[in-house]
Amino acid sequence: MSVQPYALTESVLAQARAAGADAADVLLIESASLAVNRRLGRIDRLERAESVDLGLRVFVGRRHAVVATGDLSPGGLARAAEQAVGIARAVPEDAFAGLAEPGQISRAMPDLGLDADDEPDVEALLARAALAEDTALAGDRITNSEGAEASWSASTITLAATNGFVGSYRRSSHSLAVSVVAGEGTAMERDYDYATSVRGADLTDPAAIGRSAAERAARRLGAVKVRSQAVPVVYDPRVANSLVGHVLSAINGSAVARRTTFLRDRMGEAVLGSGISIVEDPFLAGGRRSRPFDAEGIAPAPRRLIDRGVLTSWLLDLSTARQLGLASTGHAARGVGSNPSPSASNVVMEAGTIARDDLLGDIKEGFYVTEMIGMGLNLLTGDYSRGASGFWIENGRLTYPVSEITIAGNLKDMFHHMTPADDLEIRYGIDAPTVRVDGLTLAGR
Repeated sequence: MSVQPYALTESVLAQARAAGADAADVLLIESASLAVNRRLGRIDRLERAESVDLGLRVFVGRRHAVVATGDLSPGGLARAAEQAVGIARAVPEDAFAGLAEPGQISRAMPDLGLDADDEPDVEALLARAALAEDTALAGDRITNSEGAEASWSASTITLAATNGFVGSYRRSSHSLAVSVVAGEGTAMERDYDYATSVRGADLTDPAAIGRSAAERAARRLGAVKVRSQAVPVVYDPRVANSLVGHVLSAINGSAVARRTTFLRDRMGEAVLGSGISIVEDPFLAGGRRSRPFDAEGIAPAPRRLIDRGVLTSWLLDLSTARQLGLASTGHAARGVGSNPSPSASNVVMEAGTIARDDLLGDIKEGFYVTEMIGMGLNLLTGDYSRGASGFWIENGRLTYPVSEITIAGNLKDMFHHMTPADDLEIRYGIDAPTVRVDGLTLAGR
């Protein structure tokens, strides 16, 4: 590393104290990344970047402020400390502000297998992008490419505070994505596929990603707009995780504390169907959202956020927990220039007991969603309206492609009428199997 993180953060905390802070914490993020973009056989973009950024949060009584800087010189850090304290003295008091108590901070630093690989060479990344794009371009009815990108990144995250917490971990990531176009003229469709893993050796075969992208694009050719009607809607796993995301938004401590979520008074009650559980594992080995501690130095924990339909936990950082008279659940997240706010780690909707084909089997007419467009969601009322495309279901089978459809409903009802299939795969950090939702309305022609 180009900096000594523990010595640096200790020095910054001392400068914050000297400038007049009663308490402080400092977040240091050192990052490196390498990305190659290839389009139609030529290198379209090659980028390598490095950065070291520091965020200092200070408390003067109940007043607080955050200052971010990339100037790690002694003079730059001294100025950041003085600026942060000066801003804190000028802002209103926040009754819920403050660091964790010493008894709340994490003392364990589990190895989560997040730092697996050193930086690859450019040729290795280019080979991945080339194989993915060439395979996709060889697909039936594929006429153009929007490019393939192979990338690697690594970040070292160090957090230290005047309450005695200090911790650091490093995470690396390999990604590959390809997007292609099928058809010609006014009858063209695009689609994509991608994969991400901690270790390059675990990344999905580039040829498989290329084939998948090509098949997805070609299948969308000839899409039609169906009439408006109420039918069962089935969400492909690639978009079913958005339903989990809506649950997480509705139980986020910020929305609960502001009373801007329709689930604000539903703790301990059934909010999903009785057979559905949503679980979180921040310690998942190699998980995309794994973390040994949160942004306030508190240990996260595996949780059943929804247990067989019953809401059991909010997502809380210290501030929202204090507003609600509860304890933090270790969900704080932040960047160097922001205050903490609640955010989940690895979350899945547990698999059901029914096969995907059986989930579709009794649907005479319905809609199978493969892509979502826009975000029409009112978290206060639960009203839901999103653009979508996918395939029409007839007699339990996928038939012709469908586009320019709006799916409408209310999450209060949708949550109780979801049926998950048994095909859960962990790919995105927030994951779900194929999910069927009955009672939705399609707005079409």
